[in-house]
Amino acid sequence: MVRIISALFLAVMATCSFAETPVRLVDNPPDRHIVVPGDTLWGISGKFLKEPWRWPEIWRMNRTQIKNPHLIYPGDIILLDYFKGSPRLRVAKPIKLQPKIYSEVINKEIPSIPAHVIEPFISKPLIIQANEHASAPRFIATQEDRVFIGIGDTGFVSGITDTQVLDWHIYRPGKPLKDPETKEVVGHEAFFLGSAKLVQPGEPSVVRISEAKEEIGRGDRLIPAPQVNLISYVPHRPEASVTGQVMSIYGGVDEAGKFSVISINRGTNAQLEVGHVLALFRNRVSQGYDEDNRRVTTTIPEERYALAFVFRVFDRVAYALIVETSKPVIVGDSVKNP
Repeated sequence: MVRIISALFLAVMATCSFAETPVRLVDNPPDRHIVVPGDTLWGISGKFLKEPWRWPEIWRMNRTQIKNPHLIYPGDIILLDYFKGSPRLRVAKPIKLQPKIYSEVINKEIPSIPAHVIEPFISKPLIIQANEHASAPRFIATQEDRVFIGIGDTGFVSGITDTQVLDWHIYRPGKPLKDPETKEVVGHEAFFLGSAKLVQPGEPSVVRISEAKEEIGRGDRLIPAPQVNLISYVPHRPEASVTGQVMSIYGGVDEAGKFSVISINRGTNAQLEVGHVLALFRNRVSQGYDEDNRRVTTTIPEERYALAFVFRVFDRVAYALIVETSKPVIVGDSVKNP
């Protein structure tokens, strides 16, 4: 039977810090929405709110629920009503469905944001910390008849000391990431090559290639494969003040649009966490001529033009998904609290 989570919406906001400005509804919002496969919580909230990322407020979620939300499933009915004069969203008892349909939808919970966009980035290495790269295990040989190896082939790796780790990701070092403010290298982007399973510990260890995106050869590095976990944190604003910059656009392109992935020169060192929503700003100047016909440049207020959802955080780097934007995102743009 489809899970009902109405208890979630009776909770009183506790430790979350929200803006003093009230949540604004869209013009002529619907009074209900029936959840269907493919929906996201961000998208559903956009049917009701002008600022969809603020939906934890109108759903009356506290800090614990933001990090461990109850899940919503296809067939649930989202209702808009008012509680003590303020709008709220809640789940009503779903329309009665046939037993066959119940069995199909029970395990397909609705994600916060489009899951398929960031799933490739959740478990695959994105950043190799500057101090991890030199000591990472690496291939020192391939099987006798191969220069490069692929799925099912055997490789020999030096430096695997933790024999409890069986699953490994294979990567090749990419370009260094430099903090645009300090010019310091804060890590290296990692080019994901594939996966391997440890079959015989030792020096060298023997691994078998279980996934190969590219040819794998001598010198390529390995890192323990993290557990695949598409974290269900809901969007929320950072409690601490955040000021940073877009450091790179994943894929090596010059501009980013909606659903592109960017890196930010702030991480756990700035108390960023998965689920934080950040606003992007563009520094602007106006050029013209004065009364003496001399060319002048005047700095004008920066423009807020995009929102990004943080989905993976390292010590000094965070990766975020562009969820809303009115113009292309470029490296060097400012990142701040929304």
